[in-house]
Amino acid sequence: MAEDDFCGWCGAAASAPHANGCARRRIVDPPRFCARCARRMVVQVTPAGWSARCSVHGESHASSRDAGAR
Repeated sequence: MAEDDFCGWCGAAASAPHANGCARRRIVDPPRFCARCARRMVVQVTPAGWSARCSVHGESHASSRDAGAR
């Protein structure tokens, strides 16, 4: 499977049509689902950014500086 087969915000297949809700959530919310396997992730949000951990694929993170670049 490719690197990002699933939406990190709703868990649906990346090729599936998405409602505008996912696009809006990307601006302010960290992903809640692993983009590689669609499993729910453990997410921690801090003033400095966020980190998310998939039980299979490990951890990803972004600082508050990176949030605007997503």
